[in-house]
Amino acid sequence: MKRTILSILLALSALTAFAQAKKPTIMVMPSDLWCNKNGFMTTYDNQGVTEYIPDYHKAIISSNELLPVISQINGLMADRGFPLKNLESEIKALNQTAAEMAAVTGKDGSSVQTNPLMQLRQRANADIIIQLTWTINKIGPKYSVTYTMQGLDSYTSKEIATSTGTGAPSFTAEVPVLLAEAVNAHIDEFCDRLQRHFEDLFANGREIALNVNVFENEEDIDLEKEYGDKELREVIEDWIYDNTVSHRYHLADDSEHHMTFDEVRIPVYDDRGRAISANNFARNLVRYLKGEPCSIAKIKTLNQGQGKATIIIGNK
Repeated sequence: MKRTILSILLALSALTAFAQAKKPTIMVMPSDLWCNKNGFMTTYDNQGVTEYIPDYHKAIISSNELLPVISQINGLMADRGFPLKNLESEIKALNQTAAEMAAVTGKDGSSVQTNPLMQLRQRANADIIIQLTWTINKIGPKYSVTYTMQGLDSYTSKEIATSTGTGAPSFTAEVPVLLAEAVNAHIDEFCDRLQRHFEDLFANGREIALNVNVFENEEDIDLEKEYGDKELREVIEDWIYDNTVSHRYHLADDSEHHMTFDEVRIPVYDDRGRAISANNFARNLVRYLKGEPCSIAKIKTLNQGQGKATIIIGNK
């Protein structure tokens, strides 16, 4: 018994040490507010609904400030040991594979339902997105910059850290220099909050959302159909209970045709050290439902970004 407890304590200590040693991957990008203010927004047709999203490619090739500003913030983060994803490089790579990403159905029948912004974030696979907004102030011959930095969890888009301030007036009008000086005064506290959030993910799991929908099908399957002594909804919820960190999840909505789970806590990495997304988690559930006792043949996943996935049972 003592040996078992000691083994558990050692495993937990190793996990904590790993989490503390490893830093989250960061990608810096301009905020929606900055893009909208400077005319860098575009429209996206989301199944008949027009959505407005930032046009980062246009911003990069049209703005003289954006890349130098991002470079300055990247430098500050790199100095503190954070791995970085470069926005310009990720956009170029995404454009090169646009035809492949536009495919509706993969070889295994899985569908992709993501907008261009989600595709960018998924490709970059950054743990945290830093959104940056800045404005230039001019008082007499001197300039200053007012900025806001928001650290967002890339899976949930929830804000986990914020830093805002105005730099000291200076005779220089170089925006990257002004911004770096303004940010530098608050950067350490901002980075500490990012790191604490990342360590919390190791301890309590990464948060995702998962939907289960049942469409019309020849087998008359719905979530009330029984397999053994359990309804399908119970089979699914039991699997989620068994495969979440500390059994943490929330069943937000439930009927015979759909289940909506949020605040689902999944491991950060699998047993091979690979990051786990909502789609990975959903695929594992699909494999389970295709096996005994359910043996459901027509079932697939919709990839809706790193932090959200939908499982569809039946015809579509």
